[in-house]
Amino acid sequence: MTRKEKLMKLKIVCLILLSFLLDFAASAQCAMCRASVENNVSNGETSIGAGLNNGILYLFVMPYLMAAIIGYLWYRTAKKRKAKLTLR
Repeated sequence: MTRKEKLMKLKIVCLILLSFLLDFAASAQCAMCRASVENNVSNGETSIGAGLNNGILYLFVMPYLMAAIIGYLWYRTAKKRKAKLTLR
C-alpha cells in the first residue's frame, strides 16, 4: 500500500468519525424547530415550514451523496489499479 493510499484511507476514517460526532449535536434541535414551526403556523406564516422541509431534504440526501462519492472514488481507484496490473 502506497503512502497516498494510506493518507486517503486516513482521510475517509476521519470524515466518518467527524460525521458521527456532528450528528449528536444536531439531533438536539428537533423540539425547538417543531415549536418554532407550530408557533409560526398558528400566526399564519407558512414560509418557515417550507424552509424547514428543504433543510430536512438536505439532511436526508447527504449520506447517500457521500456514499455515492466514496463508491465512485473506490471504483476509479480499482479501475486504475486493474489497468496498471494489465500493463505489467
